[in-house]
Amino acid sequence: MPIDPLFFWAFAALTLGGALLTITLRSAVHCAIALIASLAGVAGLYLLQKAEFLFAVQIVLYIGGIMVLFLFVIMLVNLDAAARERQFHKRWWAGLAATLATGALLIYYLAKGASGLRAAPMPAQPAGNTEQLSDLLFSEYLLPFELVSLLLLVAIVGSVIMAKKRIV
Repeated sequence: MPIDPLFFWAFAALTLGGALLTITLRSAVHCAIALIASLAGVAGLYLLQKAEFLFAVQIVLYIGGIMVLFLFVIMLVNLDAAARERQFHKRWWAGLAATLATGALLIYYLAKGASGLRAAPMPAQPAGNTEQLSDLLFSEYLLPFELVSLLLLVAIVGSVIMAKKRIV
């Protein structure tokens, strides 16, 4: 067996296992750690696709930055009061409908086979992955990029203000 399929299945298992544990574990800290494992699996899949920039962003930004921020927020929140609250809302039917729709799409594409999943042909001389991404990001998608960065900044400032009110 070649080494690439072995790594693919290992990273896919890590991604799916971490995602499954994220939604099934009871402790919020354990869920965050399982999410870190899932994000590490996604980073490995990016590396197998030769998307080195996305691999580095996944590791540095998501695992290194955002998940550490999640863990700090989890530590600041009163988990005893959150555990006593009702966990499921009356809109369980919306989740069930979304699950059934996703399952129907999956079954449709599995039944259709490889013809439903055709990729675009690769260019003859592709530029580097990072260069293509940066050209596209800073030319065609500059406004959405800046809006997302502003939204993340507002979210971070808001979480710091909310945490500061609880500490003081």
